Amino acid sequence: MGRLPLTTRDLQNYKRQGRIITALTAWDALSGAWVEASGCDVALVGDSLAMVSLGYPTTLPVSLGAMVHHAQAVGRVIHRPLLVADLPFLSYQCGAEQAVAAAGRFLKETPCQAVKLEGAEPETMAVISRLVRTGIPVMGHLGLTPQSVHRLGWGRQACSASDQERLRQKALDLQQQGCFALVLEHIPSALASGLRRELNIPVIGIGAGPDCDGQILVTADLLGLTPSQPPFVKPRLQAAEMFKQELRGWCHEQRHREQTARPPREDNPPRPGY
Repeated sequence: MGRLPLTTRDLQNYKRQGRIITALTAWDALSGAWVEASGCDVALVGDSLAMVSLGYPTTLPVSLGAMVHHAQAVGRVIHRPLLVADLPFLSYQCGAEQAVAAAGRFLKETPCQAVKLEGAEPETMAVISRLVRTGIPVMGHLGLTPQSVHRLGWGRQACSASDQERLRQKALDLQQQGCFALVLEHIPSALASGLRRELNIPVIGIGAGPDCDGQILVTADLLGLTPSQPPFVKPRLQAAEMFKQELRGWCHEQRHREQTARPPREDNPPRPGY
């Protein structure tokens, strides 16, 4: 029998033990199999699949139904990592009732054990409180929040002292509301490091420096599969170019291979006799 899937409590134990948490994104069964084989601790079905898999310029267009569909595909091959899914844009911003129904779909229709959502505005806090009381584990996300790209952009967040204090207070509020872990994206490393020490829940960084309880990256960025890279990701491969070269090579071989087994087609082939 294989090992049981990791749980939210396992991640919290890892923080207490000082063990680094590793997390990667997956968007279908193929990428899910890569993530499973990596030995990482968390597999996130991120709304980044809108850009990685569906060709959108931002995460905003992906629907709840599409996220559930992709989570089902990933869930068929993920066995050990804790499986978490992003709540997409407008699935939780319109009130607690709608948010519970959206998050509940992931727990009912997929193997996901938790959901992640962005921000810490008062309305979001009320949603998180309701989700946690309903029994749905929630991972928070502060800093660069892609669903707010039209307001915040893609740049580094919390650069001023006042913004850093606001983010710090939001992180404490998320912990108070019951989030089991917190993603900090594209913020100063000193701020993330301080929060790692201050918070009791795991702090998982992405472009937030090395001194976090764990690290998460978009798998496609890490492998060099995306056309453009975030400034905080150095791809370990140039997989997109490698794949293109191999596919071009195969097409070239097929078009130019010797035709010995396939003679040229005659313009006027003889008619069959009777």
